[in-house]
Amino acid sequence: MPEKSVKKAILTIENGPTLELPIYQGSLGQDVIDISQLVANDHFTFDPGFVSTASCESQITFIDGDKGILLHRGYPIEQLAEHSSYLEACYLLIYGELPSKEQKEEFETTVGKHTMVHEQLRTFFSGFRRDAHPMAILCGVVGALSAFYHDSLDVSDAKHREIAAFRLIAKMPTLAAMSYKFSVGQPFMYPNNELSYAENFLQMMFGNPCEDYKISPTISRAMDKIFLLHADHEQNASTSAVRLTGSSGANPFACIAAGIAALWGPSHGGANEAVLEMLEEIGDESRIDEFVARAKDKNDPFRLMGFGHRVYKNFDPRAKVMKETANEVLTELGIENDPLLKIAKRLEQIALEDDYFISKKLYPNVDFYSGIILKAIGIPTSMFTVIFAVGRTVGWIAHWHEMHSAPYKIGRPRQLYNGHVTRDYVPLNKRPKAAKAD
Repeated sequence: MPEKSVKKAILTIENGPTLELPIYQGSLGQDVIDISQLVANDHFTFDPGFVSTASCESQITFIDGDKGILLHRGYPIEQLAEHSSYLEACYLLIYGELPSKEQKEEFETTVGKHTMVHEQLRTFFSGFRRDAHPMAILCGVVGALSAFYHDSLDVSDAKHREIAAFRLIAKMPTLAAMSYKFSVGQPFMYPNNELSYAENFLQMMFGNPCEDYKISPTISRAMDKIFLLHADHEQNASTSAVRLTGSSGANPFACIAAGIAALWGPSHGGANEAVLEMLEEIGDESRIDEFVARAKDKNDPFRLMGFGHRVYKNFDPRAKVMKETANEVLTELGIENDPLLKIAKRLEQIALEDDYFISKKLYPNVDFYSGIILKAIGIPTSMFTVIFAVGRTVGWIAHWHEMHSAPYKIGRPRQLYNGHVTRDYVPLNKRPKAAKAD
């Protein structure tokens, strides 16, 4: 439970009691009002989308959307992106502190030992249509992992949870790359544990058994940053899905599969895929002004994807890092003249200079730049959300582990019921005939 409250909110219910509700203060962010007394007094709160409800207590990630702040265990995302690596960030999110040199090496070695997947999992892929979306495949095979790793399914055992964390972090790039290879009809590539996490993913994606795949340090750094910048984002829809599923005592693989399913939604993890679809819809630089005008027209449903953010009301701190990385990748590959990338760069310029976008704080977000990078690397848009899932796995695991490390309740949201009141059953022969359609 939170620290003892020092303030109280007084709630007076008309023709009912007056309640003193404790107010708790976190180390950062808004105070929260404990409303647990309401149910005993025959009331619930009504909060669609849970936008005003703290569903849990957490020490992992803090976001201040108004100030553009994102902290992992207290460390600013900009510092982690500049100085750290994805696997070091994984250690930080799971264990709460940055590792020593020895701890970092041991963690990376342990993750490396778990990159292989059970050979029988390969047969699962033949059950999917060749044109199946990679997210559909990933959701299925991750959920199936529980059928292969029975020795780490006791969620009450901290050691089991740790083993499950290692397996999921290590195997997600392997399964993601297999999902891609299957969709294009190429042979699966086994992981190479002499490579870094990002390098391994790239060689499993683009390598083949016939020849060596040369990995660009610039591209691998960009891939590592994409994973790191997507590692966690507090109580978003997919993380909340993992916590809610985990609150039932479900095994870790089922919980992460639930997170993948939630992430697949276009309003969540599909945003960077939507950026590329928007660029393809615009099609040519000559049409940019037309689409910008449509975006400004409140009566036109068209929206510029990749600009603004539901949480960040100023700027997305991850976007600054991604912008620099995008420039490095485009320079390395020498493809500044790609038609879609030219459209993207022009839209970026407009968003940063146009008074309309500035006044509404519609700055390019992390999805805008990550979409550009992934397109430049040669990753198809159908894989964008899969890569998001690879990076976010550690955040899901960290929250799932945190929940199981302290007393918790099974999730059970309430509702405001607006359906029929009690009715008596009507036998079939006494029901009125349905009106015939014209």
